[in-house]
Amino acid sequence: MPRNIIDSVQGTLDFLILKTLSGGEMHGYAIARWIFDFSGEELQIEEGTLYPALHRLEDKGWIAAEWGSSENNRRAKFYRLTARGRRELAARTASWQRFTMAVNRVIDASPAR
Repeated sequence: MPRNIIDSVQGTLDFLILKTLSGGEMHGYAIARWIFDFSGEELQIEEGTLYPALHRLEDKGWIAAEWGSSENNRRAKFYRLTARGRRELAARTASWQRFTMAVNRVIDASPAR
């Protein structure tokens, strides 16, 4: 069963959306599906969480959106990464790698008793 643990680390959802859009423009459902698929079906993002995040990233100028037609010929809003978004993604990737290495060092350590 997929877990909704996306909010467990503040800013993780924004980071994952930026990463997802680094491959090209997508509509909301495709973003949620891509994250679900590439997380090994561990991270499920609900619409009530995804769309406020997309609006937040749009307000920050990290993504831009345009209306278009989906693969099912339905009207959909397509999101793409902006130049500012690419810079933010690079910064967050470096920060995330430092964070996970630090957490892994703590997990691998043997606490003194």
